[in-house]
Amino acid sequence: MRMALVCTLSAIIFVAPAFGQPMPPVPPGEETVDAYTISDANAGATPVDGQDLFAAFHGHEGISRIVDGLVEQVQKDSRLTEIFKASDFVRLRRTLKEQFCHILNGGCSYTGRDMKSVHADHGITTAEFNALVEVLQAAMTREGIVFSAQNRLLAKLAPMKRDAVTR
Repeated sequence: MRMALVCTLSAIIFVAPAFGQPMPPVPPGEETVDAYTISDANAGATPVDGQDLFAAFHGHEGISRIVDGLVEQVQKDSRLTEIFKASDFVRLRRTLKEQFCHILNGGCSYTGRDMKSVHADHGITTAEFNALVEVLQAAMTREGIVFSAQNRLLAKLAPMKRDAVTR
């Protein structure tokens, strides 16, 4: 069985394989990664119920703008540049959009790696994690996401701290 994921920014359809099938080809502009099992469970959280929160985030377009703003800012924020210096920003943008869309129940599948393996070599501290949350909150605020909706997403993301913070 194959699941389709609409990649909103580039308006192309990216097909993720079912369990046990070969990894899809590397999308244009992304670096190759070691093989892993593709699963929505890798997103680190289950989707919220209903479509209200997805709508509050202005759908796929709003998620795209939030993630683009977030990634742009982490590259400029001196508190975060060290942990992101070796990042594949093309892949990061794509997988964060998938992750947020999946968690917000926007009908997307998550094709990225699990949170523990993604962050294993970054050496993230609690202060850096908190700085990233601040940058995400600022990106959501710029998009006009109300505080209560921001908090609902952050509540889904917060447990990932145990997999991201390694020092």
